Amino acid sequence: MPEITELKQIASQIRRDIVRMINGAQSGHPGGSLGCTDFFAAMYFDILEHNVSSFDPDAKNEDLLIVSNGHISPVLYSSLARSGYFPVNELGSFRKLNSRLQGHPATLEKLPGIRVATGSLGQGLSVSIGIALAKKLNKDPKIVFCLMGDGELEEGQVWEAVTYAGAKNTDNLIAVVDYNKKQIDGPTDVVMPLLDLRAKFEAFGWKVIEMNGNEMEDVVATINKAKTLTGNGQPIMILMHTEMGAGVDFMMGTHKWHGNFPNDEQLEIALSQLEETLGDY
Repeated sequence: MPEITELKQIASQIRRDIVRMINGAQSGHPGGSLGCTDFFAAMYFDILEHNVSSFDPDAKNEDLLIVSNGHISPVLYSSLARSGYFPVNELGSFRKLNSRLQGHPATLEKLPGIRVATGSLGQGLSVSIGIALAKKLNKDPKIVFCLMGDGELEEGQVWEAVTYAGAKNTDNLIAVVDYNKKQIDGPTDVVMPLLDLRAKFEAFGWKVIEMNGNEMEDVVATINKAKTLTGNGQPIMILMHTEMGAGVDFMMGTHKWHGNFPNDEQLEIALSQLEETLGDY
């Protein structure tokens, strides 16, 4: 089991990968990727019970994470590569012609670690519920995790899925909302207020807990707590409070880095704030 210090070092390297990948492609989504980095480092290097050496698209007897907000693919790709799913140097092909690392995760390219094409917002939770129910039918004891963006909750399909999961006691499912309160057009409170998310999910029969998604100790402790709550008749929701652009000071506190790329000068500033711990690709 890695120490918290080691997970923080991994997160720093993933953040370096993110800004370099997006700068190299001259496109991508750094804000949410950086905000969720601590969560991904904890998941792929500590919490998920997954088989890195032999990728099984069906995830039999494995935990899996569905990233519904697929536009944060840079953090997903870096986490997959750094944990051993494919060569780290392939990160340099992000969003390039004929690359397996598309802007949104896709299955056509057969990239190890990718089981579902995501990024059409609102669909990931529905897919995750289907996988979780299949695991129950197959008597597979492992857990399905689903990450969503908070702006994504404006999609009606999400609430159909929320209703279904609660009604069908999908208690091997842990969903996580990246609750940074920002989306591409501005603050969520301006675009479409989310109101009391905790009360909403509880009203649909979910068990709700909250955590600071940019504090590694809290991330690890809370997700491990969530795992102990599975199997009790309720799906679990983690409201993960994050800062968009976390780790790079000029990207924090604004929605403007949701889908913008750093130029070469901005890249150097960003890299000066992020420790190189595993070696750049």
